[in-house]
Amino acid sequence: MKKKKSKTALLIIDMINTLDFKDGNLLMKEAIPVAKNILKIKEGLKKKGIPVIYLNDFFMHWRSDWKKVYEHCTQEKFPGSKLSPILHPDSDDYFILKPKHSGFFNTYLDVLLEELGVEKLIMTGIAGNICVLFTANDAHMRGYKVHVPKNGIASNTKKDNHYALKQMKDVFGIETKPL
Repeated sequence: MKKKKSKTALLIIDMINTLDFKDGNLLMKEAIPVAKNILKIKEGLKKKGIPVIYLNDFFMHWRSDWKKVYEHCTQEKFPGSKLSPILHPDSDDYFILKPKHSGFFNTYLDVLLEELGVEKLIMTGIAGNICVLFTANDAHMRGYKVHVPKNGIASNTKKDNHYALKQMKDVFGIETKPL
């Protein structure tokens, strides 16, 4: 089946997550309201025909089936079990596993974006000061126009998040106004 071309794509980074790590509880506090914002952003963009691409840690479970990653992250034993269901992927969403911080590092994101004809990326997710920042850096280096809405990312603390947004805006010239 031929993929529909779109000049813009929405990236949702690491929102399907166990949050089972040091300071995961801090990130959870910041991530829940952001997840609800991302859902509104996602719904609005999908109505315009903009594709949604989930970039996600693999949690030592290299599965191409996003449902296995989702099932793992929503187990009640994990703090992220309350976060992940907010942004349950739809059947027409793309899902890419990433081994490191950047969604571009050792993934097929470049190939998918080229196939879709994407020139602009709207990036959302967690952690703003780590995986979103690294992915935004790599997108900027590849010549993509990038928008990271400040209401669409979360870090462990508001201070960390503010710093990441400032870096993206000041260093890379990335748009950060809310959506």
